[in-house]
Amino acid sequence: MSLSLLFWITVVIALISFWWQSDQVKHIALTHVYRYCKAQNLQLLDQSMVLRGVWPARDEQGSLKLRRRYSFEFTSTGEARYQGTVELFGNRLQKLELEAHIFPEHSPTNTDHL
Repeated sequence: MSLSLLFWITVVIALISFWWQSDQVKHIALTHVYRYCKAQNLQLLDQSMVLRGVWPARDEQGSLKLRRRYSFEFTSTGEARYQGTVELFGNRLQKLELEAHIFPEHSPTNTDHL
């Protein structure tokens, strides 16, 4: 086996490994967002997230990990769409932010005109 063939096989394996790991991290992020939206009585729209950035950073022990930021859309009333971002450091949730949004109004009670 030639050295160049071994190099290209290594590159392909590294790319596949990175893609697979990124897909797992995206699933972890989506799970965090889904649980948060459910707890806040919000609806995650399209059940999808878009990768907005990836950059290397060091953790407390000095290990190099990837920090990833995703954006998503949610709604509180079913009419308007709002933006949110979630950031993961390695596999851990670092930050989850939601755009200011309207909370659904409660239906008025009939005792108001008694």
